[in-house]
Amino acid sequence: KVLIVAPLSVLPVWEAEFFEKADYPVEVKTLTGSTTGRAKMLEEFNNEQALSVAIINFEGYWRKGLFEKIAGWSPDMIIVDESQKIKDPSAKQSKGLHILGDRSPYKMILTGTPVTATPLDFWSQYRFIDPNIFGASYYAFRNRYAQMGGYHNKQIVGYRNKDELVRKAHSIAHRVTKEQALDLPEQISQNAYCYLEDDAMRTYRQMLKTNVAEIEDMTKQDNVDRRLVATNVLTRLLRLQQMVGGFVPDTEKEGRMIQVSSAKLDLLRETLTDLLQAGKKVVVFARFVAEIKAITDMVETGKFNGSTGVGYACISGSVAQSERGEMVRRFQTDPQCKVFIAQLQTAGLGITLHAADTSIFYSADYNWASYDQCKARLHRIGQKNNVTHVHLVGKGTVDETIYKSLRGKEDIASDIVDNWRKYFDVENNV
Repeated sequence: KVLIVAPLSVLPVWEAEFFEKADYPVEVKTLTGSTTGRAKMLEEFNNEQALSVAIINFEGYWRKGLFEKIAGWSPDMIIVDESQKIKDPSAKQSKGLHILGDRSPYKMILTGTPVTATPLDFWSQYRFIDPNIFGASYYAFRNRYAQMGGYHNKQIVGYRNKDELVRKAHSIAHRVTKEQALDLPEQISQNAYCYLEDDAMRTYRQMLKTNVAEIEDMTKQDNVDRRLVATNVLTRLLRLQQMVGGFVPDTEKEGRMIQVSSAKLDLLRETLTDLLQAGKKVVVFARFVAEIKAITDMVETGKFNGSTGVGYACISGSVAQSERGEMVRRFQTDPQCKVFIAQLQTAGLGITLHAADTSIFYSADYNWASYDQCKARLHRIGQKNNVTHVHLVGKGTVDETIYKSLRGKEDIASDIVDNWRKYFDVENNV
């Protein structure tokens, strides 16, 4: 019996791959639906004539009532796909897998990004597969490999014994780069620029000035908590990014977004038109819900190649899990399905979109690993063409610094406290 824990968007991929590739008897069940329904599916699952494979998402398996059923099912092997999802040792999904891992004789983790923020990301993942590598205590691990300082000596200010850390991590790891394993074509990144309308740019500049002044006041306070500063800066950066994308929260009605600019949408329409006229399939990545809705509306109703609308598929947080596999299949196989609209957080892992050789980033988040994973949806085995990634950039806005940092493989979220000014582009925009 095998238990596979993976991101929700990846579950259909695992099931399809088993049916296509396994050359031995296998029965696969993807556990979806209510907690009670999942528990019942597992309770009745024990095929003695074949390998029994149960697949479940990270957010679902640790729920009360289901976790006990999984533990009682006693999988012989547990595979954690995209194991960076359990890097936080205090998260319930991490703790649950530590418990299950202690009871299972065979364990495997799979990830292209084991470290997404700090070297301490290793501990929880390795606690699952083998606690002998880094020990069973996170705090002992942290004290050995992190240098503490700052407020009450409770903040990580640096790292030490990194050679030992890397040696131990690699002692049970097998690392293969895409360059070593695959004969893949090149990837090319380029920027396409738009200019915010005069009114939108004035509002943007005023918001920028206000943010800078308020962050400066906060950082001047004695014993200010760096985590509080980071959260505050990231929230303000997000608001600026939303504005460049064209949509900001309505201050009078909670949950409502209002459009303040069409500059980037117009640039997307122009870029898409050129690519579709060239016969391309295109993947469009965006971060925010309002952007996904606006892009979907534009693709449905816009004028492309002389006709209204174009065939598309979409995966976002509002698309049911049961529909996501079909969305990918349609884009990959249907010649009339030309555009795939992908929300970063939902469709950035595990799926294959190599029917396209061009992606457009309408917006991005602040994590280089997430950005790289999105690009890898196209640049993977089976891709025959050079892959082009187009970034839509608001000229003179925070977009420019975000993409510059991501292309330099910087994790913005971890860099934000000490270097927050460069992300607000103070010198050029205030």
